[in-house]
Amino acid sequence: MFEIQDYDYELPQDLIAQVPAHRRDRSRLLVVDRSTASFRDDRFFSLPSLLRDGDLLVVNNTRVVPARIFGRKESGGRVEILVLEHPEAGETGSVKEGGSATRICLVKSSRRPRRGSLLFFDSGVCGEVKELLDNGLVMISFYGGSGIDALMSEKGFMPLPPYIRRGKESGLSELDRVRYQTVYSERAGAVAAPTAGLHFTTDLLKRLKAGGVDMVSLTLHVGHGTFRPVRVKDIRQHRLGHEYFVIEPEVAERIGETRKTGGRVVAVGTTVVRTLESACMPDGSVLSGAGKTDLLITPGFVFKVVDALITNFHLPKSSLLFLVSAFAGPDLIKKAYERAVRKRYRFYSYGDAMLIV
Repeated sequence: MFEIQDYDYELPQDLIAQVPAHRRDRSRLLVVDRSTASFRDDRFFSLPSLLRDGDLLVVNNTRVVPARIFGRKESGGRVEILVLEHPEAGETGSVKEGGSATRICLVKSSRRPRRGSLLFFDSGVCGEVKELLDNGLVMISFYGGSGIDALMSEKGFMPLPPYIRRGKESGLSELDRVRYQTVYSERAGAVAAPTAGLHFTTDLLKRLKAGGVDMVSLTLHVGHGTFRPVRVKDIRQHRLGHEYFVIEPEVAERIGETRKTGGRVVAVGTTVVRTLESACMPDGSVLSGAGKTDLLITPGFVFKVVDALITNFHLPKSSLLFLVSAFAGPDLIKKAYERAVRKRYRFYSYGDAMLIV
């Protein structure tokens, strides 16, 4: 149950979604019933008939920053930067002084840049490599032009996962700027989308509301650590990076009211699960406020807040797969994934969804 090999599975490459569904709520939906260990194939637009009057959807309203930018080294060689720190995300490592901003970044180039070397980007923005860190991370001071934040906003690309194999010349960057955000995204600061929420449309949310299913929002800015490869044999030894979250008082109150009246707390995505269970008190109530979490959920974890989960299909040997296996049970999730492969569901960020009740 805790061996990393237990969370491996075979996935045909053509099942990895490279583009979003034609319409968000037309994605397929695999319904997993834990009480009967049964499955049902449906569509995401059927969600109002699958939830109940009195249920409460909890979503993550983080907004993805188009933090992938391209430039040149002093030698003229191409360099690709993914800026990992954003002031909106409550990070303390981002320093601004004298018109410059120092951020931790991931750098992709033919050779890792040297400390003190310069990088050149569009709009007159330059970067100086201040420090080489562990795990391929680099600290860069940006200056010039209108600043790094304006450059990302104007010319940055969405930080799509590496399994979406298309370059910046694909012509789909504007589509990604819309479809790699949830329709309810508000607070910028994430380097990856909370992908379970990508299936919702404003019309679907209205239909859910009409059926007695309310929605509240919290914020967890998805960080790079969430997708850090697991390099340990025992999954309990894996470490996630800290991610900043905010739960407003009225959200905590609505969750408490829902539980008291017998409604279900339905988490939209693993980020919501980790936030709520991190902020959970011994009596099952949720503490409001801001904080950081590095909670790793593996089988055996006792869930105190979340009653149902909407999630996408996750990579093999990933911490996200550990979490859903903890929620539904490793054996049931293994069968669910085998069914999804057999019935050719689309996998990962732009793929189909699963509802676990």
